[in-house]
Formats: sequence, structure tokens, C-alpha cells
Amino acid sequence: MAMLPLPPTPFFGNKNRAFWRLQFLGWGGAMLLRAMSSLANAVPWSFLIIVIIATITGFSISLILSVIYRALINRRALITWGVTSVVLAIAVGLYAFIDSWVVSLYRINAESSFAQLFLGVFYLDLTLLGAWSALYYAINFYIQVEEQNDQLLHLENQATSAQLAMLRYQLNPHFLFNTLNSISTLVLLKQTEPANAMLSRLSAFLRYTLINEPTAQVTVAQEVETLKLYLDIERMRFEERLRTRFDIHDAARAALMPSLLLQPLVENAIKYAVSPLEEGAEITVHADVIGTVLRIVVSDTGPGLEPDEDPADLFGINHDQQRPGTVSTGVGLANIRDRLVQAYGDSQRFTISTGADGGFVVTIELPFEMREPAPAPARSVHPALNPATA
Repeated sequence: MAMLPLPPTPFFGNKNRAFWRLQFLGWGGAMLLRAMSSLANAVPWSFLIIVIIATITGFSISLILSVIYRALINRRALITWGVTSVVLAIAVGLYAFIDSWVVSLYRINAESSFAQLFLGVFYLDLTLLGAWSALYYAINFYIQVEEQNDQLLHLENQATSAQLAMLRYQLNPHFLFNTLNSISTLVLLKQTEPANAMLSRLSAFLRYTLINEPTAQVTVAQEVETLKLYLDIERMRFEERLRTRFDIHDAARAALMPSLLLQPLVENAIKYAVSPLEEGAEITVHADVIGTVLRIVVSDTGPGLEPDEDPADLFGINHDQQRPGTVSTGVGLANIRDRLVQAYGDSQRFTISTGADGGFVVTIELPFEMREPAPAPARSVHPALNPATA
């Protein structure tokens, strides 16, 4: 029967269980060390009873200290360390008194006085309880720091997810308005079939944008299919003026990328390359894998950058803000750049340029990633059918 591997559990995942493990391990080790030292000094075996009693006493006192330290650990430093010093001194004195009293009962005819026995065990008990107290605070401070780091990381992930969601949900309202106006015009002209077709494609496109998680990754093939839904809607408006070409290499089709990353780029190309030109323009989407990098290039055959325009200036503002007489749509190059920075940090590359034959070219390079296949369910084999047991 196939066994599923157990996921590793952090040692301090259950703090209560970790405390008791360390408690038994620590005091057990101290008892073993003290017993071996006594036997090495030719002490009678009966003295091991004294060692066991001393260990149980120290174990019990440390439990009381843990309750007190738990109440002090989150107080101000002066209160924490001041009260800890006083409590530790009292605990060591009590521990040494009990140890001395038990040893005096064992050594009835010993020449040493009770005071000498007390001083003799005081330093040993101070070392044990002092080390125990130091470890208690060190481990708990470590756990608190780790919990704070986990909370900070969780908050950063939430902030990143929220920002990614905000950036991806900034769909161009002009696209929706223009599409709805086109549908309204077709209805008024009683062209029911084209109106239904455009409405169905708009519904499919919006369903994808709303159902899909804003921070999710999709394959290049899925992104291209969604982009074709959008282009089918726009092609009903621009007809033959909107020409598209997809050059997607087989190796890139299964690569992962942020969802709805290409739609704003194609939308910009339609607005500034197809719409102002009477003959329209061609938009090309190219994707391939170069080593460990997924490269996506979106280009058009439009007018491209203005002669006095520096491509570097476009990174701080939207592409459409560079065109005179236009109003910002809220979705542009800065939006795409911010999404890539949030998702990939310095592992991505985003550049804009003018093509060799003119036109506007956007190049995106991302780390090549593929979705891991789902693990196959474990199969159980009946022992009678297993050849190894036959």
C-alpha cells in the first residue's frame, strides 16, 4: 500500500508540546550528567536517589518559574529583568535549601555543617536554574520574533495581492462604453445577429476577467485565447482595418504569465495605431522561450513614438498621456510595469521601443515557469494481489 509522505512539522509549531519536550530532555540530561559524575567519583549507588530527588525538585521549581516568566516576558524591560532577578534568587535559594536538607538526611554522620552543604549545592543549582531561565527567555523571544516576521510577511502578501487586484481590475471603461454603444447601434439598425454575437463575446470576456483570480497565473495559450475574445469584439467595430497575427512558439504555450497582461497593450495599439489610420494597422503578438526566459513582444505597424519622444519617459506615465489631445484611460504602460514589479521584482524586464520598420514595440521578459502537474492519487494494492508478497 502506497504511503503518502508526512509534511514536516515545525518544532515550535505546537509551543506547549515543544515546552514539555525540552523540559523532559533538559532535566533528563542534567540528571544523567550528575549521576555519571557521582559514579565516576566512587559515590555509592544509593546516592542516585538523591540525584533523582534533586532533579524532580528542579523540574518542579522550573514549572513554577515558567508561569511567572510567562507573565513577565511582555512587560517593560525594567520590570521583566528586575522581577526575574528577584524570583530567580528566591528559586535558587529554595532549590539549594531542599537539596541541602535531603543530602543532610543522607549523610547523617557527615562532618560538614548544613551551611557548608547549602553553599556547596547553591552554585550548582544557580547554574541549572540560571541556564534554564536564560533558555526560556531566549526561546520565547525567538518564537515572538518569528511570529512577528510571519505576520509581517502575511501583511506584505496581502498588500501585494490587493495592489495586483487593483491594477488588474482597472479595465478601460472606454472599451466597455464603445462596445455597448456598438451593440446599441446594431440593435437600432435591427442587425440582431451581429449584436448577439458581440454581446456573447463581451459576456465571455467579462466572465473571464471577473471569475479569474486577479493574482492568478495563466498559460500563454489561455491568455492568447482570452485576447482573441477581446479582438473579436474590436474587429466587429474596425472590421478589416484591424489585422492581427499571432506567432506563439510551442515551447511558450504552456508557460505561465499574469492574467490579462496583454489586453491593455493590444488596446493601446488599437487606440494609437488602428483607430487614427484610415488603412488601419496590424498588431503582432510574439511569444517564445529563450533559455530560462519567456519573451513576449507586442508590436504594431502604426506611427510609433513621436520623433521627440524618449522611450524612457513613458515608464513613469501612461502611454496614452504622451499623445496630444487624449485623455488618460487609467490603464497604460505604468500599470503593466507595476504589475510585473509586484509579481516578479527584479526578475522581469519591460522595455518599449520603435520597430525597425516603424511602429510601437513592447517587449516583456519573465522567468519561464510551468504549472506543476497534479500528483497522481495513491493506489492501494491488496496483499493477495501483490507479487512481492506472493
